[in-house]
Order: sequence, then C-alpha cells, then structure tokens
Amino acid sequence: MNSPKDTSRDIQLYVRVLESIDRGVIAIDQNELISLINPAAQAYTGLSERQALGRHYEKLFEGQSALIRMMQTASREGRSISDHENIQLRRAGAQPLPVSVSCSPIFTSSGGQEGAVMILRDLSRVRELEDAVRQADRLVMLATLAAGLAHEIKNPLGGIKGASQLLSMELPKDSPLQEYTGIMSREAERINRIIEELMDLTRPRLPALDEVDLAHVIGDIVIFQKEAQRDKDIEFTLKLDPSIPPILGDQDLLTQLFLNLIKNAAEAIEEKGRVEISTKVAPDFHLTQAGSRPVPLIVVEVSDNGRGIASEQLDQIFTPFFTTKTKGTGLGLATCQKIVSQHQGFLKVNSIEGEGTTVAVSLPFIRRHE
Repeated sequence: MNSPKDTSRDIQLYVRVLESIDRGVIAIDQNELISLINPAAQAYTGLSERQALGRHYEKLFEGQSALIRMMQTASREGRSISDHENIQLRRAGAQPLPVSVSCSPIFTSSGGQEGAVMILRDLSRVRELEDAVRQADRLVMLATLAAGLAHEIKNPLGGIKGASQLLSMELPKDSPLQEYTGIMSREAERINRIIEELMDLTRPRLPALDEVDLAHVIGDIVIFQKEAQRDKDIEFTLKLDPSIPPILGDQDLLTQLFLNLIKNAAEAIEEKGRVEISTKVAPDFHLTQAGSRPVPLIVVEVSDNGRGIASEQLDQIFTPFFTTKTKGTGLGLATCQKIVSQHQGFLKVNSIEGEGTTVAVSLPFIRRHE
C-alpha cells in the first residue's frame, strides 16, 4: 500500500505529464461537467482553465455535433470512440483546427464509471506536410509532361527562326518586310528562353552540398531587394533565430529559392507595406529516412501584407505558366518547389486575398558531420 507521501508524489507526476504533453486532454465527471483541461487543450480551444472548469462539455463544443456525439458515446454508453481524419475544432476568433479525437470512459478501481476523457491531437502541421508532398508529386508529373512538349516545340521553333533569318537575307535592306522578320526572330528567341526555363524544371541535378548559413544568404538578398524596391515604401523585417547553425545545402539553389520568394513578396505590395522573413526550428516534426536518425526541420517563413492570392488560385500557383502577375513566365514557384524537393524539404503557401501571403519552407536540419 502506498504511503500518503508516495501518493502525493504520484499525483504531482501525473500533473506534470498532463501539463507537458502536446495532446489536449479534457475530462468530465459523472455530471458531464469539465473537471480537467490541460494546457494543450486550452491552447486548442482558446479557453482558459477558469473559463472551462465546471461547464458542461456541450457548452464547450456548442454547435460541434461530431465532438458532442463522441463524448456522449464515451460518457453515456461507456464505449471508446475515435476519429483521426474528419474533425474540425471550431474556435472563437481563429481558423478551425483539424484534430484527431479519441474519447474513452473513465472507470474506478471497482469498475464503476465516473466520467469520460477526450484526447485531442493537432493535425494542422500534418495536413501541411501532406499538401506539400502532393504539390511535389504533381510537379514531377507536370515536369515530365512539360519536357515532352518542350522537345517537340524546339524542333519546329528552330526551323521558324532559321527561315526568318534566310528570308531577312533575301529581302532588300530597306524592305518594310524586314521589320516582320525581325519580330519573328525575336519572338522565336523569347519562346526558346521560356522553353529553356521549363526544361530546367525537368533536368535532374544533384545539389552541390556544402554548409549554408541561411541567415547570411537571406540577409544579402534583403539588402539587394531593398535597393531594387526603393521606389516603394516597403519595410523589410528579419526575425532570424541566431542559434541556427549552417545547414547542408546547395548555396546557389537556396539563394535562388529565397530570392524568388522575397522578390515575389515585395512585388505583391503595390506602394507601401511590409515583408517579414523569419527562421525557426520546428520542434514537433522530424524528417526520417531509412538508415538515418530523424533530423528536425528548419522553417523559413516569408510573409507580406500585399494583395494576396484568391483561394481558387492557390491550387494552381505551382503549375508551370500560371501566374497572378501581369509580367512573368509563371515558372518561379514551380522552380522553388523543385529546389525545395531537391533538398528533401516541403513548401507551403497560405494566403488571404487582400490581406497577404505567407510562404513556409521546411528544410531538414542536416549538418556536415551527420
């Protein structure tokens, strides 16, 4: 039999565990009133312990029939139930949170039921990574198709350009038709440059890995972008974690990646606004590969308060030639996606039309000695 001192120590341990885990825990008593809500559950629901304790759980989840039904099953029928795919936790003043939910009855040592417990797990980051994988897979498919089209176009394009040059040589120098042959030649060159950019998406290239100081790379890009965008009133803000050491990557490719993203952010601002770049270590997710130990992810976020992207366009922004700009080929984000994939990372875009855009790049935190 445990002594009172041992029992007190056990209770303190249980409390520390509940306060430390990243799962939301909500317990109700026999009267279906909330008797426990841990810090993670408070963060998920947006309610403090004072606001939640003693309230009926149906008040807490008012209008959320799926959650109420699951808790009823555990509390009134004494059965465990879970849903790991379809639940959106609605919260006041915040976007719905995708969660995995498990509900179970709580039994006493004698077998009687004295309430129920709900376990919540935040799935938002998992969904982001799933979306990034789907985008990368779609890019591979589109790149394969684009490669075939590019090869088919280059052959007749060469013939068109050659014919225009021969025609120009046959025409008198002062012929008004010379203007048209010049246009034909210039347009053929322009199409060829676009095709070369497109083919770059499909050409396999192993990154030349070396230690890359992301803070240094981003700092240099911001210096140049401040100059390039000096006709606008743009505030560039850096929130870079100084504790992040250099990671293994291709400096040229990563420079191209973040130059594209920071330039896009600045160009999304019409006259006045802000661009913020931040770096952090994602503590809750790791990249795992066969034969290697898990490594954490470095997340670089580029945010702006520019014009944003319409929700119906978000699924198309990585498609080659799709662009929301008045100028440009529409290959920039597709190239960014390829560079991130080459570094075994993920790229995620969140945007609200009229409010701004945030692009999050997650890269594996790999050092040379690892």
